[in-house]
Amino acid sequence: MKTKAILLSITATTLFAISSNAQQSSNRQNKQEPPTVDEIFKQMDKDEDGKLSKKEIKGPLKDDFTKIDTDEDGFLSKEEVENAPKPKGRKSQ
Repeated sequence: MKTKAILLSITATTLFAISSNAQQSSNRQNKQEPPTVDEIFKQMDKDEDGKLSKKEIKGPLKDDFTKIDTDEDGFLSKEEVENAPKPKGRKSQ
């Protein structure tokens, strides 16, 4: 169950990051590829310190922050986001 919650939070974060940039959104939706961790950080890391604080993120990722913050330092590093379970791609209809 925890894995499903983490997958949902990563999916929501991915969708948020995609919708933040209209051009990227269009490209990503056509390709149905999630953004890279670097793209997520570029969109969300407002103070550009290389870490995501709970204040910088929104949605389900924020809800699962403590599960993803494995070193319990109060920030999400790129490594922690990379190691979080990845969302499954949507099946074409």
